[in-house]
Amino acid sequence: MERSTRQRSAIRSVIEAATRPLSPQEVLDGARGEVAGLGIATVYRNLKLLVEEGSVQPVELPGASPRYESTRLAHHHHFQCRACQRVFDVHGCPGDLGRLAPAGFSVDAHELTLYGLCSDCKGTAAV
Repeated sequence: MERSTRQRSAIRSVIEAATRPLSPQEVLDGARGEVAGLGIATVYRNLKLLVEEGSVQPVELPGASPRYESTRLAHHHHFQCRACQRVFDVHGCPGDLGRLAPAGFSVDAHELTLYGLCSDCKGTAAV
């Protein structure tokens, strides 16, 4: 079992407090408030350990680097802004998508990602 460190504690706190999945750089920026000398290599190493221990999970979207969020969250989906690339949680689910599978197939899980502009980017988009 890995020992807890100030760095890991700060990284875990940033992810737990986040309202959306965070990139490693966003985790670093947030955790530097607690551990000033924190580096990106330490963030990546600790994200790997937190995923292995099961307290953090990666959010992997096609064509994008993984973001990270707490495993404490209930089933949900994601929205990715095409302008700023940030990823947001979508609370809600269309439910059982098994009816969309080909005849004779069995669905045991699903992921749904919405794409568009977040409220910040929508306000600055050219009309």
